Amino acid sequence: MAFEVTKLTDCLGAEISGLDLRQPFDAETLAGVRAAWLDNLVLCFRGQKLSDAELIAYSEQFGELDRVPAWDQFHAEGFPEVLVVSNVTKGGQAIGVLGDGEASWHTDMSYIERPPTASVLHAHEIPASGADTSFLNMVAVLDALAPELLENISGRHLNHDETHDSSGKLRPGKTASADVSAMPGARHPMIRVHPETGQKALFLGRRLHAHIIGMDVADSEALLDQLWQVCARDEFVFRHQWQLGDVLMWDNRCTMHRREAFDPAARRIMHRTEIIGDVPVAAT
Repeated sequence: MAFEVTKLTDCLGAEISGLDLRQPFDAETLAGVRAAWLDNLVLCFRGQKLSDAELIAYSEQFGELDRVPAWDQFHAEGFPEVLVVSNVTKGGQAIGVLGDGEASWHTDMSYIERPPTASVLHAHEIPASGADTSFLNMVAVLDALAPELLENISGRHLNHDETHDSSGKLRPGKTASADVSAMPGARHPMIRVHPETGQKALFLGRRLHAHIIGMDVADSEALLDQLWQVCARDEFVFRHQWQLGDVLMWDNRCTMHRREAFDPAARRIMHRTEIIGDVPVAAT
């Protein structure tokens, strides 16, 4: 299948045109899309109309799908691999997660032992404005760190809090600790090696309740604040303005993302799949 790849920024992000994601890829097309994804980290496909079964079929071409058991009630009906991200309510009950507030910078499900390789998000309904999603290239961020910062994190691991989501809300059934150094979660290397490209990337997960293992809280907080000051630079960011039918796929191993808040009176419904990943490997 013929398709075109158009870069969206110099740092990351590309739009792929000419493909209908309802149709399975032949081997050559799959290899080409995967190469574009690894090169650009975030792929956008416009104007797609996927059922949940078709979203799953597309996603499974890139690996086995994961699920979020803590949010079982927010999976698409009949499809536990599909998580609904929405602010819409029915009968007074939310149909999805993350509401209409800001979702801070994060890496999806970094609080588990094997964080997802990729996330795929399909826009079913979108507000007229707001809710843009921005992405960070964490390979570029790592390359930009001052030598002393790089030395301070080399060989270190970060605890990724499992109790709160990216909107800052406590997850169902979770109990937070008053001591950030005692938060439950997965411990991952702060500099990880990409298993396919061999590139090194800064791996931070979420800022909220993060803690660098082996450091006291004050020193950990200060060092994390320094790292996040570098992450916040516009040169590392691609900002996506959603259109109805968009499908975005991003590499969780070397990107972070955030969502802007939007009008609570507006409707937003997105369906998401996650591809099971590997245990992060520390750079040497």
